[in-house]
Amino acid sequence: MAKQIDINSDMGEGFGLYRVGDDAKIMEYITTANVACGFHAGDSSVMRQTVALAKKNGVAIGAHPGFPDLQGFGRREIKMTPQEIKDIMTYQIGALKAFVEAVGMKLHHVKPHGVLYGMAVRDEAIFRPIAEAILETDPNLYMYIMKHGVAPKMAEQMGIKVIYEFFADLDYDGQGNLVISRTHKTADPKPTVDKCLRMFKDGKVKTLEGTDIDIFAHSICVHSDTPGATDTLEALRKAFKAEGVEIKTP
Repeated sequence: MAKQIDINSDMGEGFGLYRVGDDAKIMEYITTANVACGFHAGDSSVMRQTVALAKKNGVAIGAHPGFPDLQGFGRREIKMTPQEIKDIMTYQIGALKAFVEAVGMKLHHVKPHGVLYGMAVRDEAIFRPIAEAILETDPNLYMYIMKHGVAPKMAEQMGIKVIYEFFADLDYDGQGNLVISRTHKTADPKPTVDKCLRMFKDGKVKTLEGTDIDIFAHSICVHSDTPGATDTLEALRKAFKAEGVEIKTP
């Protein structure tokens, strides 16, 4: 069993005067932040502020680009050509990369957001332009994605560096797909932590149908907009440290 785990969260998902999640507090518990790039959430000022928070807390920074869908928070499918998907990815990654480099840091990874993430896991025609945008921006960037669907095969074929992730606060169905709702339900720290430890130790997760499926991840995601996220993150860190597991960015 590996003795290292990464904890990531989607950050900077406010817009203008609106705020989503307690970014300042959550930054104290995570090792890696996925920062919204202005299309599904975030704006230039929120991006700058979130990057500053990450630097202050020693947290690695990744871009979290999604569909241009502020009203739907990037959770609605938009029909785009592969070139259009590649272009919106390049645009968003480049914007955040500029903010990161302005404070003397390097962009660590890219994690697609919301429905675009799910489409990339299911469809080679979606995965490919996302990966191309990442590789053309910086071939040393990691891509955060589930170890499921077309992702493992495509990552190997394209030579993109991947960090596989597990979702602490989402359910899985019997085929290993994420069960996505419009809003996140409140996470109960104890069963959520138990679920993550079982994934880490045994490579198993219980599905909504009550069956077990195999699962593997280098990183655990707790969404910043999940009610009770800070309590869950605090409990998660304590539990993994008690197991002698180092919590660090890959």
